[in-house]
Amino acid sequence: MARKYRLGVTRKAANVVVTALLARGIPVTGGTGFLLTTRGRRSGADRTTPVNVLEVDGERWLVSPYGQVGWVHNLRADATARLRRGRTRETWEVEEADAATAGAVLRAYVRKIPVTAPFFDAKISDPAEAFAAEADRHPVFRLARSGA
Repeated sequence: MARKYRLGVTRKAANVVVTALLARGIPVTGGTGFLLTTRGRRSGADRTTPVNVLEVDGERWLVSPYGQVGWVHNLRADATARLRRGRTRETWEVEEADAATAGAVLRAYVRKIPVTAPFFDAKISDPAEAFAAEADRHPVFRLARSGA
């Protein structure tokens, strides 16, 4: 059974360190790390969190390996993602992937960032269909360049 994500003291401390590194332009997690800023769905205030952006078949994807976290709800309310690492800033429109599409992306994500594997029922060696079966628990968003 997949482990449940809990934002405890250790994870909060790690996020502070990772955020500081990314803000200074120092790549983490194999160069996939970015700071994601979304507009709070209730407050309207900017919310920033470290995420990994994965490239699969020439497209860029945001994956929530830990489930229905705050940034997922925020992107569903306002489909604009602002990514930055150091001085590099990008604005993207996002579109949530259906389960069939998400399966291949989730599989690639777990293979690229295996520390997230315990949060999935599917194993790294499983086919994309096994990951598609749990896509409702791990939202996936396709990034499309914004005109903003």
